[in-house]
Amino acid sequence: MNISRSFLLPAVACLAMTTIARVAFAAAPSSEAVQAIADLLGDSDKDVRALGLQQVREGAKGAEATKQFAALLPKLAPNVQAELLAALATRGDKAARPAIFDCLKSKEPPVRTAAILALGPLGEPADVPLLTQQLAAADKERQNAAQTSLLQLCGPSISSAIAAELKPAEPELRMALIRILESRRAADNVADILPYVSDGDAGVRTAAMAALGQLATPKDAARMVPGVLKAKPGAEREAAEKAVMFVCNREKNAEKRAAPLLAAWKNLGEEQDNALLPTLGRVGGSETRKLVEAAMADAAPARREAAVRALCNWPDASVAPRLVELVQNAKDAADRRAAQQALARVAALPDKRSAAERLAMLKTAMTLATSVEERNYVLKRAKAVRTVETLRFVVPFLGKPEYAQEACVAVVELAHHRALRDANKAEFDKALDVVIRTSKDAEIVDRATRYKKGQTRLLRSPTGGK
Repeated sequence: MNISRSFLLPAVACLAMTTIARVAFAAAPSSEAVQAIADLLGDSDKDVRALGLQQVREGAKGAEATKQFAALLPKLAPNVQAELLAALATRGDKAARPAIFDCLKSKEPPVRTAAILALGPLGEPADVPLLTQQLAAADKERQNAAQTSLLQLCGPSISSAIAAELKPAEPELRMALIRILESRRAADNVADILPYVSDGDAGVRTAAMAALGQLATPKDAARMVPGVLKAKPGAEREAAEKAVMFVCNREKNAEKRAAPLLAAWKNLGEEQDNALLPTLGRVGGSETRKLVEAAMADAAPARREAAVRALCNWPDASVAPRLVELVQNAKDAADRRAAQQALARVAALPDKRSAAERLAMLKTAMTLATSVEERNYVLKRAKAVRTVETLRFVVPFLGKPEYAQEACVAVVELAHHRALRDANKAEFDKALDVVIRTSKDAEIVDRATRYKKGQTRLLRSPTGGK
C-alpha cells in the first residue's frame, strides 16, 4: 500500500516534536534530541525543516544548546546552513559566533551572506572592521548584508567603531558609512562626520551634509559652513544650504537661528560672503535681513545676485512686499522669475496672517505672473489656503486647458478637508463634477468621486482590495 508523504507529515511532525519536547525544558539537550533536530533540518521538505528551525530559535536555552545547534552547520546543505544561521541569529546567543565566523569562509555565497547577516544580532564592536570590509565588497548581496548588520549592531560603542572606519575608507565606502551613521541616529558622532563636509569627493560631501542635517545641533552650524562653500553651485549647493537650514531651525528662538552663520560670516572674504548669503536667507531673521538689504544695494552684480537669491529663499512671508517690488522692477529676467516663484511660495505659508490675507497675496502673485508655468505654480500653492474663497479662486481655471490639470489637483486637495467640503457641499460637488470630467489623472478622478460621496478615506474590502 502506498502512503503519500503529505499524509505522513503530521505523524512525522508529531513524533519529532515528542522526541525533542524535552529540549524546551532541558538545561542541555540530549544527543538524541539534537539528532532529532538534525534529522528535521536535513529533510528535503521545507515544512519539516521549519520544525527544526523553530526548535533552534525557541528551544532549549543556554550556550551549550547553542553550540550543539551550531555544530550541525557543516553537516548541512548550503541552503539549510543559511536557514540555520538565520535561526541562530534570531536565537540571539553569542555562543554561536565561532561557527558564524567559520561560515564567513564558505565558498557558497548564500552561506556567506547569511553569516554576515547573523553578525547583526550577534556582533560586537570588534566586528565592525570585518563588516566594513564586506560593505566594500564587489558582491552586492554581501554589501547589503553588511549594511543591514551594521545598522543592527547594538552597543554604546558601535557607532564610534563605525566612525573610526571613515578616515581610511575610499570615497564610495565612506559615503556608505556616513549614511549608516545617519540611519543609526548617531548624534554623538557628529564631530566625526564634520571633517567630511569639505571632502574632495562630491558624493562624500553630500552624504556628510545630509547626515549632519539630521543629526547636528545649532552649535554645529558654523562648522557646516565649509560644506556650503565647497559645494558645487546647483543641486549640491542647494542641498547643503538646506542641511544648514534644518540644523539652525532647531533653535527655538527664530531671531537666534542665524547667529552661528553670522559669526562665521565675519571671517569670510567677499567671494565666500556671496556664497553664504543664500544660506543665510533660508534661515532668516532681522539681522540677516539688514545684511541682505545692504547687499541688494551693492553695485557689484555678484553681490546683488546673491542677495536676490537670499531674499527668494526667505523662510516666511515678511519679505512678500519686497518680492512684489522685485517682480515689478527687476531688470534681470531670471531675478524676476525667481522672485515671482518665491512670492507664490511664501504667500501661502501658514503663519499669523489670516487665510484671507494669504489668499490675497496669492492673487497678487497670479496678477504678476506672466507665463503658464508661473500661473500653474500659483495654483499649486493655492491648495495650502483651505477656504471656500480659495475654491472660488481656483474654479475658473478648470475651464482653461493650460491650467486645468493643476486646478483639478487644487480642487481635490481642498475637498480632502471634510469640514470645509461639507460646509460648502453644493459648490464643492459642482467643482468635483468638473474635475471628474476634466482630469487626466485616474487617482485625482477617483478621489473626486469619493469626496462627492462623502468618503474621505480610501475604503478597502476585508481582503484588502479596493
